[in-house]
Amino acid sequence: MHSAAVIDHFKNPRNAGDLPDATAAVDVTNPVCGDVLRLAIRVDDGKISAVRFKAQGCVATVASASALTELLAGKSLNEAWAITAAKISDSLGGLPPATYHGAQLASDALAALFAKLC
Repeated sequence: MHSAAVIDHFKNPRNAGDLPDATAAVDVTNPVCGDVLRLAIRVDDGKISAVRFKAQGCVATVASASALTELLAGKSLNEAWAITAAKISDSLGGLPPATYHGAQLASDALAALFAKLC
């Protein structure tokens, strides 16, 4: 059911943990399944210099959050704004409809971060 990339990100999550002195941090929840994601970024000179996440949820949610942090690292805010749930899913080899909610939750967290930054 899960791609090798999803399993790898789940078993070896990238950028997991807290981010001291984050520029912005948000908590989002999927009310249907109860998954929770905290996403934090530090911005220096218009670029994302650090990003961390904490997630409680299914394999797809943890993998999507991990993949999102890799997609965000080093990006300008304009580049980061272009990251969508579809791009997160694609970076994981494509999530099936039953688990696509993980990528959507990660995308929702990114949108909430941008709302907080503006």
